Amino acid sequence: MVINKHQQNFKEEIEKERGEIGKRPEWLKVKLPTGQNYKDVHELMRRSKLNTVCEEAKCPNLAECWNSRTATFMILGDTCTRSCGFCNVKTGIPNELDLDEPRRVAESVESLNLRHVVITSVDRDELKDGGASIFSETVKRIREKVPGCTIEILIPDFKGDEKAFEIIMQNPPDILNHNMETVKRVYHAVRPQAKYERSLELIKWFRERNLRTKSGIMVGIGETNEEVFDLMKDLYDNGCQIMTIGQYLQPTKNHLPVHRYVTLEEFKAFKEFGLKLGFKAVESAPLVRSSYHADKHARDISTAHL
Repeated sequence: MVINKHQQNFKEEIEKERGEIGKRPEWLKVKLPTGQNYKDVHELMRRSKLNTVCEEAKCPNLAECWNSRTATFMILGDTCTRSCGFCNVKTGIPNELDLDEPRRVAESVESLNLRHVVITSVDRDELKDGGASIFSETVKRIREKVPGCTIEILIPDFKGDEKAFEIIMQNPPDILNHNMETVKRVYHAVRPQAKYERSLELIKWFRERNLRTKSGIMVGIGETNEEVFDLMKDLYDNGCQIMTIGQYLQPTKNHLPVHRYVTLEEFKAFKEFGLKLGFKAVESAPLVRSSYHADKHARDISTAHL
């Protein structure tokens, strides 16, 4: 990743404030991925020349999800045009757009016999529509290939371009996810090319068009609990219905450091606060990531009035 001056200052600030962070708690230890289902999914992804955020972002739930024969597909290549301080996906100049990718994703969803699929992507700010047309075509192909499979898409902000939003609505998903990632105060350091208000406006825009909406954040990257509560209020007030909260884990020494390990009691408090606010579902635990138990949420809310 590329660290700018503001990110470097924030990194130094975290390191100065946190003192001795101690060893990683037991609840954050993850088993290495093994098992036949894991091998099958891995081979399918390589054979289909597809990327998964499970691998690119070093998701701690990779073993659990792949052994359940589920995966989050990452479209639009493996190179991002942005340089977020927490993300392990490589930054640089992306390869040429792969127009055949939607077909291969749909065929893989069929091969895995998925009931629910999550589609995410890198940021492609150099594209006129930010890649929205590939998202839309991927949803269309999955609908054609696997009728009945529910679809969640985790989209970038498309720089707030409503024309890109409208392209998404041509083939709307069952759940529209856009991650806030962190609280307002540290946004510029954690997500230098993103804007807090712009992301809230995106969620509001899609909710006003009757899509089920979802967002997620990391904790332990410099925020306070009160700031997390304020963010949750902002999300709820802008139409977000499902939320995920997990512990930030530093991918490499070049990324922003962990400020602290959030306790199990604090995660429980976040969940209770969110449900009291009115969220339909809140996943809040150390190893929770944006796509964690996404299939369960889709089943739980499929018949609910949202």
